[in-house]
Amino acid sequence: MSTERTPKPNAWVPLALGLALCLGAYLGRGLGKGQDAWDLGQSRFVPSGQVLTSVLDRIDRMYVDPISRSRLTEVAIDAILDELDPHSDWFSAEELAAMAEPMEGNFEGIGVEFLLQEDTIMVVTPIPGGPSSEAGVLSGDRIVAVDDSVIAGTGLTNSKVMKLLKGPAGTKVRLGLMRPGASDSGRVEVALNRGRIPIHSVVASEMMPGRIGYLKVIRFARNTHEEFEEALQALYAKGAERFVLDLRGNGGGYLHAAVPMVEGFLEKDDLVVYTEGAAQPRRDYITERPGQHRQEPLVVLVDEGSASASEILAGALQDHDRAVVVGRRTFGKGLVQEEFPVADRGALRLTVARYYTPSGRSIQRPYGEGIDYEEEWLVRQERGEYMEADSVMVVDSLAYFTAAGRTVFGGGGISPDVFVPLDTMRYPASFRELVYAGRLREHAFQFGSDHRLRLLALGRVEDFMDAVESGLDLEVDRLIDETFLPDDGRDQSRLLCRRRVAERVAHNLWGESAGHRSALRFDPEWKAAVAAFERWNDLLLPPEKQSASAEGMEP
Repeated sequence: MSTERTPKPNAWVPLALGLALCLGAYLGRGLGKGQDAWDLGQSRFVPSGQVLTSVLDRIDRMYVDPISRSRLTEVAIDAILDELDPHSDWFSAEELAAMAEPMEGNFEGIGVEFLLQEDTIMVVTPIPGGPSSEAGVLSGDRIVAVDDSVIAGTGLTNSKVMKLLKGPAGTKVRLGLMRPGASDSGRVEVALNRGRIPIHSVVASEMMPGRIGYLKVIRFARNTHEEFEEALQALYAKGAERFVLDLRGNGGGYLHAAVPMVEGFLEKDDLVVYTEGAAQPRRDYITERPGQHRQEPLVVLVDEGSASASEILAGALQDHDRAVVVGRRTFGKGLVQEEFPVADRGALRLTVARYYTPSGRSIQRPYGEGIDYEEEWLVRQERGEYMEADSVMVVDSLAYFTAAGRTVFGGGGISPDVFVPLDTMRYPASFRELVYAGRLREHAFQFGSDHRLRLLALGRVEDFMDAVESGLDLEVDRLIDETFLPDDGRDQSRLLCRRRVAERVAHNLWGESAGHRSALRFDPEWKAAVAAFERWNDLLLPPEKQSASAEGMEP
């Protein structure tokens, strides 16, 4: 996970460097064995452990301009952490609370997914089982009043909406809704009690053709393992015999959520991952029992957005030759952070060790002097890594071997067994402009709201997608006309817009899982995953044994 930070004004830089040196002296206290730290201009010396406090006291009393002492402290901490690795960080109490909510797996509120359009709250979809869903709130409703306050057209922001709708479980709230066609005025009043709303990690669980169970996991939170097991059992009940686990874009989360998920696919006493650091002895995470799913064929989808716990899971299954990994090389975040709270000020999240896969690969990609860590994606792009598997940088000295003898390489991230290029050339500028501006999402919302009953009457989400492929008018031509650029691919833009709008309509009317299912219809990585099952056993063998296996199959 990462938190956006406000760029530091240049005016703070000299003070930051000075305070960083002070805190460095503080951290090095005792090295002088009784020697004094430094002279601050008085006739006495200051013990090294008090240097930072002494400097801040002097600035407080004598600096030429008014300053914020707490701000200076944070600047000094930030400057010191900038000298460490990219993932050691300081978080305020407010930032910690905001990050904890999705990882804890629930929050308290009314339970809707919304977007702001023309200064009005638009209900994209009520969360199943939440208070809004049970009270009859529908996709397409506009929330125009909360209790006695009219809120439409009042300069709403996402943070203001969250404050209006969230609140302690059990508290009452009345919503004024505008629902086209509901009455002459279109006004509907709904009273409900706020409740505890689950934040799901497994956002799609779908039975696909070929007895394939598809699961998409977007984070590793406190309840992820339990959700994952429930979804697997539901797919077994529908007849699933092989599985695709989609970790694309999953930035990670809790290690303790990933380890039992891996355990379900391995034998007893298999190594899942180990950690080690200069001040941290090696710690092994070992499976405690035979996995319930250790016999079923498994494909894991990853991309450049898969990080941390996603890489632990993919790397462990790859090293044990238990799953075929499909997609592109993962992010490369393999540093272990430990959190050190500081009263009510926040917490220091400090890197204390590295993650290593069972074969011994370090997951962490390089960082440090001369490396632009934040722009590494651009380096990959310029090298052609997103387009050609051979463009992935391989270091021969970092070769490792899976249990079956396949060669895998360290150096950062998990490289797939089956590479699928990112076809950036097929996205015309007009389509990208519509996506980035949020126009397609807004259009899908409006279209679904205007034609809700007619679309739901089609039946299942598959029937809706069949109708789209057969030419159902999604009214996207106007959008293309408004954004079409000279020499751009109009036909390609129209095709991509229709697909994206169809996916969003499916999400809004049939639910998030159905939305992901509809997207698979046009997904080259999904198609590669399905094809991988035809060669699944072969792909888990070293190349020389694959050849021998192929020869043995010839008539």
